[in-house]
Amino acid sequence: VVTLGLGFPTEERLLELVKLLNHYHASGLVVNTGYYIKEIPQGVIDYCNEVDLPLITAPWNITMSEMIKDLTVRIFLQTQTDEQISAALIRAIENPEVEEGYRDTLSAHFDVDGRFHVVVITTEGLDSMDTLDRKRIGYRLQIYMENVSHNAHFFYYNGMFILVMNELSMEQKHEIINGFVMRAKMRMPEKPIYCGFGSEIPDISNMHLSYKRAVYAMKQAMKNNESLCRFDQLGNARFLYSVSDPIIVKEFGEDRLRPLIEYDEQHDSGLIETLYSYLRHNGSVKAVSEELFIHKNTIVYRMSKIRELLDTDLEAGEERVAYYLACLLYLKVV
Repeated sequence: VVTLGLGFPTEERLLELVKLLNHYHASGLVVNTGYYIKEIPQGVIDYCNEVDLPLITAPWNITMSEMIKDLTVRIFLQTQTDEQISAALIRAIENPEVEEGYRDTLSAHFDVDGRFHVVVITTEGLDSMDTLDRKRIGYRLQIYMENVSHNAHFFYYNGMFILVMNELSMEQKHEIINGFVMRAKMRMPEKPIYCGFGSEIPDISNMHLSYKRAVYAMKQAMKNNESLCRFDQLGNARFLYSVSDPIIVKEFGEDRLRPLIEYDEQHDSGLIETLYSYLRHNGSVKAVSEELFIHKNTIVYRMSKIRELLDTDLEAGEERVAYYLACLLYLKVV
């Protein structure tokens, strides 16, 4: 919103305006100072800082009509460029082996030989929204990403918003994403936002790998009802994210645990949950008892039953790993 200040002679009136702009998720406020408004009241500045609403002042000798005209032309040209960049990045995700379809286009905007990092963002019902509503949310989310420099790009693809960052330090990337999550919670509390943070990958031809990992991390964020999940912090579960063969998943998970599944269904005994906790805590009955809020004697009895049903003592490292992976897959922890 751009204003000359006419109609806002007092701090109260101007504060009322910025609160209204914040309520309707405006990008920011530009005030032409020096005539109707000599300077911005401190109370208005404090409120804008509190809610992260950009507040810009332009001196009176700058003609607002010329500034708006210039901004309009820049927006039009930037929109065309953004569409070209988005299309090229999508080609890099979908057909990374066909580099002539995207590398030359992106080399004008990115260090295509450098490091790339992808973040995917979604909210409930995003893929079913009409185009206008989705664009509105996209604009709002971009506003919350302060400090995004020229070597980053934000676009919509495959039911999600995508942020591609190039040659930024890890500190810069964490600052951008953590700040984004904080502002989204504060200024858009009615819509939970889920972010998946991929891995840093060298060269634009490998950027699709960071995208896939980011999508996986985002799904974990949604599953655990968390705002942000970082793929590189998923531990051993990272090795399972690429398992897409449903037969292997069934064999490793459901089939391997079949005796426990059937026993749990008949007796509501929680054996699989107990086994998962037991293996995760490296066989510590005390830790399992504390995590599940169950007496130690009960844990000992359950583990005895588990060993009997599975016909194994669970002492060999290979067996422990196999049943741990089975629990991960069956419980859909990953």
